[in-house]
Amino acid sequence: MIGCRSDKEHINHSRELLCVSVQQCINPLLQKLVRRPFKHCPTTGESPCLNMDIAAVNALPYEDFVDILGNVVEKCPIVTAAVWSGRPFLSLAALEAAISEFIDALPESGKEGILRCHPDLAGRDLQSGSLTRESHEEQAGSGMGALNSGEVSLMARLNQEYKERFGFPFVICARMHDKENILRQLFARCQNERAVERARGIEEVKKICHLRLQSLVLTDNRL
Repeated sequence: MIGCRSDKEHINHSRELLCVSVQQCINPLLQKLVRRPFKHCPTTGESPCLNMDIAAVNALPYEDFVDILGNVVEKCPIVTAAVWSGRPFLSLAALEAAISEFIDALPESGKEGILRCHPDLAGRDLQSGSLTRESHEEQAGSGMGALNSGEVSLMARLNQEYKERFGFPFVICARMHDKENILRQLFARCQNERAVERARGIEEVKKICHLRLQSLVLTDNRL
């Protein structure tokens, strides 16, 4: 007799799926999930759903939870799907901690898979308009869309050197930096060891996640 998975089994299964899916960066099913438009918010009718409190987040059914929060980790809605079973979250910080704990528990291959889901900064996706909404806003806000021709060439060369050295793209929380600082950090981080950059990249993923969550869910001091 086959029963429903327990919450622990659900999380472990999601973690196993993630290790396979993100290394392929990203399979058609997940790509379809990321690219489909946000549903209207169940509580406000807005699209996308903004400024929900944690109680409203906890009340979301699985599909809406993933639709609304599915890109807080770039192109990895399965991370959000995995933590849904951990509701109710006491606060936004608790939700963020659950996401971080899930990522931290991944093997190194899974963490690198998450990094590979991120686009190059000022790369072809920005030029073609194929970035996710969040990535486009973040890159545009940091000045990546306003580089001169020399900066574009330098960024492309450094991005390629970085990927050849580490096997995953350079990830930085663009909203916390301007274009000059991003270029400096890209150049400096190309000199690091792979394990150092993998850990640094995951920390940047968490910073990006933190800011994306704050744009969707009210923090305790904003309730």
